[in-house]
Amino acid sequence: MQLLHVVATPRSTVSATLRVSDAFLEQIRTACPATEVETLDLFSADMPALAGQNIDSKYDLMRGHPIEPSRAAPWRSIERLITQFQRADVCLISSPMWNFSIPYALKYYIDAIVQPGYLFAYGDDGVPAGLCGGKKLVCVTSRGGDYSAGSPMQPFDMQEPYLRTIFGFVGITDIEFVNVQPMDMDEARRAAAIETGIDRARRLADRLAPALQG
Repeated sequence: MQLLHVVATPRSTVSATLRVSDAFLEQIRTACPATEVETLDLFSADMPALAGQNIDSKYDLMRGHPIEPSRAAPWRSIERLITQFQRADVCLISSPMWNFSIPYALKYYIDAIVQPGYLFAYGDDGVPAGLCGGKKLVCVTSRGGDYSAGSPMQPFDMQEPYLRTIFGFVGITDIEFVNVQPMDMDEARRAAAIETGIDRARRLADRLAPALQG
């Protein structure tokens, strides 16, 4: 099984988000020893440009035209990111909530890989259809406040709805969230939130393992 871990936090070893993601990965490796994990750290990766020739290439694809030969070389940097995502059976995204949504690095990555003809395609009627059916997505998030269902802050949560929408758009329907919250209250509640997140992440890995082994 191929698992792509997309890291969208700049805090590295002190990241609470990654503490929970690491627990998920450890449990998956225990349950599925053949799992191959590839990590893409968005804050240290050399991301391709989403401007100039690559924007022109994107619009060529959206119009149903082939990419101009003169623009093929820079477009390959976009294709490498897309191929990495496509070959993964499972994608794990580790992302804190920034300003109610996702960090800019994760938005940039999504804008790079969600391309027509690769992750989705237009039908004859002009309606787009996702091309990533069968893939699993796990999102581990950390939030300063409590955005759980029914809480006063829930309407401000634009992180989970956006990720569900954009990855649902490309055909991924098997999406799981482990939301670690609240993190900015006091040390006791922060520690409790992390421990709860770790427990949920491990239980999720155990639940997913039989299907991943199959």
